[in-house]
Amino acid sequence: MAKSGGSVAAGVAGGPGFKKAKVPGTHTGLVRQARKINRELAEVYPYAHPELDFENPFELLVATVLSAQTTDLRVNLTTPALFAKYPTPEDMAAANPEELEELIRPTGFFRAKAKSLLGLSAALRDRFAGEVPGRLEDLVTLPGVGRKTANVVLGNAFGVPGITVDTHFGRLAHRFGWTRESDPERIEAAVAELFPKSEWTMLSHRVVFHGRRICHARKPACGACPIAELCPAYGEGETDPEKAKKLLKYEMGGQPGQRLKPPADYPGEAAARKVLEEDS
Repeated sequence: MAKSGGSVAAGVAGGPGFKKAKVPGTHTGLVRQARKINRELAEVYPYAHPELDFENPFELLVATVLSAQTTDLRVNLTTPALFAKYPTPEDMAAANPEELEELIRPTGFFRAKAKSLLGLSAALRDRFAGEVPGRLEDLVTLPGVGRKTANVVLGNAFGVPGITVDTHFGRLAHRFGWTRESDPERIEAAVAELFPKSEWTMLSHRVVFHGRRICHARKPACGACPIAELCPAYGEGETDPEKAKKLLKYEMGGQPGQRLKPPADYPGEAAARKVLEEDS
């Protein structure tokens, strides 16, 4: 069984007796393999969580909109000042557009994002009494909010299970052989058939964590992957264990994670705190 720390990669992947996994030919077989991957990822990332800092549904909604085309770390560096100035939908809806744009400029695409934030804040104020709704059908009516953002908010602010299909999740769903679909909604629907609803939110966190830390887009660290023996795409990236270790990111590579306010038991906490102290 895979353990955090790369025991599979060190003792099995690419070594004697290693047999590359195949995509099962039946739906039942695919379900079994997919759920085994999920169980192994749960061991590797028992602390998986949303990497955006937030204290309420509105903050998570805004942070998720800002996270498009940038890193969660960049968003986490930007939102403290943003929420200090505009703590509620009413406050943000009344913001001066130029001032709002300047605050969120570091996240990129700041004019389009500011327009979305102003629009969704006004909609929350006018249509939802200043509260973030807890239903997907309501959330997706807000400017700048699609199913991915809605599922992030529902799963992490309201406890409503949802599958978050971002670029990492979509990439790994293909590599694991869970689906060949390319449309995010179709990927979401295909993966939902493989797992119980109760697992959807945590599954999303685990897969995204793995995609950010080990199974990268351009050069996955196959030789340092703790679930290599379960992956049909093993070999797409670097298989040499020592070279693969150099590709690891965040806590897997001994570096801070993306949260600046991590939970007490988060492995990257000490490194993240050090970064904050150095920047202060």
